Amino acid sequence: MVAWLELMRPKNLVLGAITVPLGAAFTLQGQIVDEMLIISLQTIAVMLFIGAGNVMNDIKDFEIDKLAHPNRPLPSQQISLIAATKFSWILWALSILCLVSGAYFSMDFDLWWTTIVIYAIAVVLMVSYDHGPKTKEMGLQGNIAISLMVAAVIIYGASSVGGLLNPLIWWVAGVVFFTNLAREIIKDCQDIIADEGQRTTLPMKIGLEKSRMAAYVVIMAALVCLYMPYWRGPFEFGQLVFQTPAILVLITLNGPLFKGEDALVSARIRVAMLLGLIGLLLPMLV
Repeated sequence: MVAWLELMRPKNLVLGAITVPLGAAFTLQGQIVDEMLIISLQTIAVMLFIGAGNVMNDIKDFEIDKLAHPNRPLPSQQISLIAATKFSWILWALSILCLVSGAYFSMDFDLWWTTIVIYAIAVVLMVSYDHGPKTKEMGLQGNIAISLMVAAVIIYGASSVGGLLNPLIWWVAGVVFFTNLAREIIKDCQDIIADEGQRTTLPMKIGLEKSRMAAYVVIMAALVCLYMPYWRGPFEFGQLVFQTPAILVLITLNGPLFKGEDALVSARIRVAMLLGLIGLLLPMLV
């Protein structure tokens, strides 16, 4: 059971479990009780989607992971490739079932059709990442595709309760997109040896130092998006204090970045993303 859960990437599942309700909460100003059934179904749909995508990714990366991550369930032979493939299809089927169920219970065509469109776009990005045209092997294009999928989770949560026109949602999606993009670039720096001959990543094209510098610039873009809701609304500028932890984590990344401590930087970026999302939610609750 532990191996199957590990195959789905529990940390990513937790991120999905948090961000879908957050997307809805940003739209509903924290008042999500009345829409709890729909939000719950769409949250489960996203978690299963993430799980299925991660299983597909590990199947595709089987040879790479023998070197880069030999303790993962597939290269360590805890789970066979055939069993993992069947598992991914089960996850996809359950995810779509939750998507359709949430759309049905919404009883509002204007809500559910946009939700389904966002889901379909995410599926296209996911399939194109590991299969044709295999954006994963294209370096930065693959990083952007993954980051778009992660940001789409916030938009998906907002869409499930009719919040696509809320500017706050797009600033939040920008924060998620840029922080995840920076993390993807850093992860490619970390895996540069294992990726040799398998993928052409940004660090392979421009070098480790320039890639880390690019990641830091992307982090600054995330900080701009984080700042905008306090400048342009709906929050008051003084409420920016809620973002102090996230800002401190992000602006202090330059040291570990330029020392080449990629694993540490990757972990801190994930923490900063979660802190930033919590900081955006707090003004609605106080």
